[in-house]
Amino acid sequence: MSLSRPANRNKPGAAFCTTLFTGALCAALTFPTSASAQELNVLAGPLISRGENSYSWEGSYREGLGRYAAWSFSWINEGHIPDHHRDGQTVQLWARLPLWRDRFELSAGAGPYRYFDTTAARAGNTYSNTHGWGAVWSARAAYYFDRRWIAQMQVNHVQAFGGPDTTALLFGVGYQLDANGEPGPRQRPTPRTSDVTGNELTVMLGKTILNSYDSESSVAESVEYRRGLTRYIDMSASYIHEGGHIQSRRDGIALQLWATRAFFNDRFTLGVGAGPYIAITQNDDLPDNRTGDGRVSGLVSMSASYRFGKNWLTRLTWNRVVTRYDRDTDLIEAGVGWRF
Repeated sequence: MSLSRPANRNKPGAAFCTTLFTGALCAALTFPTSASAQELNVLAGPLISRGENSYSWEGSYREGLGRYAAWSFSWINEGHIPDHHRDGQTVQLWARLPLWRDRFELSAGAGPYRYFDTTAARAGNTYSNTHGWGAVWSARAAYYFDRRWIAQMQVNHVQAFGGPDTTALLFGVGYQLDANGEPGPRQRPTPRTSDVTGNELTVMLGKTILNSYDSESSVAESVEYRRGLTRYIDMSASYIHEGGHIQSRRDGIALQLWATRAFFNDRFTLGVGAGPYIAITQNDDLPDNRTGDGRVSGLVSMSASYRFGKNWLTRLTWNRVVTRYDRDTDLIEAGVGWRF
């Protein structure tokens, strides 16, 4: 992703591998008895790679696995270094040491990194969407205030298999979504006894952004049906229209599994999902390397909803369409839904 050019959060990859990666997160979220503090964090700061300076930012969700351990899911953006606009997701395990009556915490974490990158052009193209795997090594210092707020500093080192390594120094704030009213992380949340989601039908409108150096964009629309399968797992079926730009005009059906958490008496939800996107491309302007991929791409998504009243909700979703023919897009949409 890019703070100045949102579309350059780029980047594709093998849809199957990405789905497996997100599936690991789903599995982690299905064990409520081992969870503790649930935190939402946003950080940003300078980045360096091979002597080049840029920026980085990160959004993360974090839970404890006891007093001295935690896990997190993060989306990391590595800014703009020459010939690379790279971002991606990581699931990390953390060892942590609480100090000063749990107000201050030192921790170190590591985990796999699934990245998407807009790189210099291959022959005949102006750019290339590439993908790959790497690892993220992190160190964090955090101070917990009396209420739910957290101040923090973090160092990330990204080791990419197939691209440049980066190191970033990040500063940010966090918020405890499930707090116990005392300083420090909550050790054990109240386990759920019912599904997070019943039946939901949502209509959304937004923008589709091609992951290229020019960041072409158009209007996007979708209709989503969502149903809870277990206390922490949802499924969804969506019809997506990506707009009319000649390079990214697609319509299709997406099927996704979601790891979902609910907070504040189930009014606020967070989820991450992945699944296949079966699309029809409505023009003939396709690159030569498209052969063999069929019509199936991957869809990796993050979503938040707020439920008001008995039946109504609002939802904000960011989708990453992951292709094998240099037509990755970001779909950023918001809409209104009905619960039944």
